[in-house]
Amino acid sequence: MMKQARTLLSRSLCNQSSSLFEESSKSSAFRGFATWVDSSTTKRGKATSFALLFVSVLSFALICFPFVFKADAAKPSSGRVFAPYAIFKGRAALSVEPVLPTFTKIEPGNLRIDRRGSVMMTFMPAVSERKYDWEKKQLFALSPTEVGSVISMGPQDSSEFFHDPSMKSSNAGQVRKSLSIKPLADSSGYFFQLSVTDNIHNSNDRIVVPVSKAEFAVLKSAFSFALPHILGWDRITGGDVGIAAQGFASLPKADPMQLELEWGKE
Repeated sequence: MMKQARTLLSRSLCNQSSSLFEESSKSSAFRGFATWVDSSTTKRGKATSFALLFVSVLSFALICFPFVFKADAAKPSSGRVFAPYAIFKGRAALSVEPVLPTFTKIEPGNLRIDRRGSVMMTFMPAVSERKYDWEKKQLFALSPTEVGSVISMGPQDSSEFFHDPSMKSSNAGQVRKSLSIKPLADSSGYFFQLSVTDNIHNSNDRIVVPVSKAEFAVLKSAFSFALPHILGWDRITGGDVGIAAQGFASLPKADPMQLELEWGKE
């Protein structure tokens, strides 16, 4: 109701401003406006009139033009939105973004969560100054509980997570991933270290990214915001069920196979 009232008021002001500008050109409409263009006015009067006209034009623009931009912003986008939070350091980079859950229709109008979301962490080693090797990236998907562990970390706390991407398959134990988050010695931030042992390809990768206090604060805040979304609870508290039914597994830019290996640890 208040929003509608504000909209009607703004439109009313726009209409009034428009009519004022149209009628100001007619000397018989408003005598007050005639003094703005009267050649016999004093210099002081001209300066004051010019200032008033400038303020009127500026007010008209500020009130009316936002409707154009808001109308465009309200249009639904047919594309996907990519908004990762990236931390670039000398030897490696870390990119973080949420992966929303997917849902299954169980009966007309009802949905059931099919696969919970996660927070996907992508580690990339540097190949030169300000250049990172996307082909050698390593993924680590934090489950909702692991996200909670990061959110609850204090200045001197540490966390360590272990994943077996091939768990419950014939390749179980062949690939092991561990992510450790430890405070720096000078308490200026944290070390994010990802270790990946791949016995299938005979590789052993280790990527370390130092994260400052400010960057860690951003991560914790973003994780707190993302948590109800990766649980699917935003759909319960007023989200669009129709959109939820379509699923969001395609949102991340990572390889779907890698997502499958990193998803659903709980």
